[in-house]
Amino acid sequence: MMPPGLLISAPASGTGKTTVTLGLIAALRAAGQVVQPFKCGPDYIDPAFHTAAAGRASVNLDSWAMSPARIARLAQVAQGADLIVAEGSMGLFDGVAQPGETGIGASADVAGQMGWPVVAVLDVSGQAQTAAAVAAGLAAFRPGLTLAGVILNKVASPRHEALVRRGMEAAGLPVLGVLPRRATVALPERHLGLVQAEELPRLRAILDEAAAFVAEHCDLGAIRALAATRPAQVTALPPLPAPGERIALARDAAFSFVYPHLLADWRAQGATLLPFSPLADEGPDETATVCWLPGGYPELHAGRLAAAGSFRTALTRFARTRPVHGECGGYMALGAGLVAADGTRHRMAGLLGLETSFAKRRMHLGYRLARPHHPLPGAIGNAALRGHEFHYASILSQPDTPLAHVEDANGAAVAETGSLRRLDAGGRVSGTFFHLITPAEARP
Repeated sequence: MMPPGLLISAPASGTGKTTVTLGLIAALRAAGQVVQPFKCGPDYIDPAFHTAAAGRASVNLDSWAMSPARIARLAQVAQGADLIVAEGSMGLFDGVAQPGETGIGASADVAGQMGWPVVAVLDVSGQAQTAAAVAAGLAAFRPGLTLAGVILNKVASPRHEALVRRGMEAAGLPVLGVLPRRATVALPERHLGLVQAEELPRLRAILDEAAAFVAEHCDLGAIRALAATRPAQVTALPPLPAPGERIALARDAAFSFVYPHLLADWRAQGATLLPFSPLADEGPDETATVCWLPGGYPELHAGRLAAAGSFRTALTRFARTRPVHGECGGYMALGAGLVAADGTRHRMAGLLGLETSFAKRRMHLGYRLARPHHPLPGAIGNAALRGHEFHYASILSQPDTPLAHVEDANGAAVAETGSLRRLDAGGRVSGTFFHLITPAEARP
């Protein structure tokens, strides 16, 4: 039996929904509730904070990359919880122009499939009754989706609150919380968004502050009572294919962006994960059959990676006979060099010819559909892949064999094709700028 759930969303990014979500999860947990968190869309950072707040692993649900059956299957991790709290991405209905597996990648797609009512976090600074017009627009935009209520954020004064409440009453929308401006609860930001959970020494204190803040200013009982779900028919699906039987997985502050559902499915197929830390100058386990370097922040640790001679030697030895694959930051680390923001070039592993630079930042962001020209490691093979790209690196040189034909969500070809290099002893090294979410299940 699936527990009831709700989606925390907003009209736009930057309204405070992550802080509200974390505070709500932590407050409900403190009140004795077992909360299962989810994140809608392709996000690597928020789920780590959710996991810390809930004590249960947060899972990504993505309507562009995942079929309805895949979403329903992943949602089953909520079994045994009292309540589901999902966090949306961007605005409630924001996505791409062309649908993918289930929808356009909008949080509303997932809420609609799962039957989760929506609680909208509204930044009401600089407006009063007009906030109700925005909320009413959210409520009416998609038939069948329920906007159950709103949480008002950045309320300036009791008078301001009264004016906003008057508008909400006229629109027939319950006010579930009123949050005054308070900068101390905000999470610090980094160039790719929020800092990673493991990088924040005050994380527990911030979660406690957020929980107290939300509990003081929101009606937890009313929010809990709004949660709902609809029965989802769970189709038997095979786990997502693993790249090998024994996977040496780079795992530290420079290589931490990998979707939890991938690791869970790899384990479900019997694969063994063997973590190692390039930043600690460790190489891949010699008993591994494949090495996987996830994305992360190699540009912030480029000096340490350049100095990690034992890691580089061990990785080169491993690659002679077994496949090595890198995603985004892992791909850059496999390249010949990386130019940091200050213009300094740092030596990387040199297993690919890729040269990247952060000296001139250029955002690369969006869904990706890849059709490999050459098979990826293990059972992943030649399947068409859905993923997501998000980085600020510029390509200076990408001389190796293109790995795949890659398109954005609108079907336009992108230059970041990935790379492949075959080694004389039978090994092969590959990399992509996109993070794998799932093989394409519907016909693109």
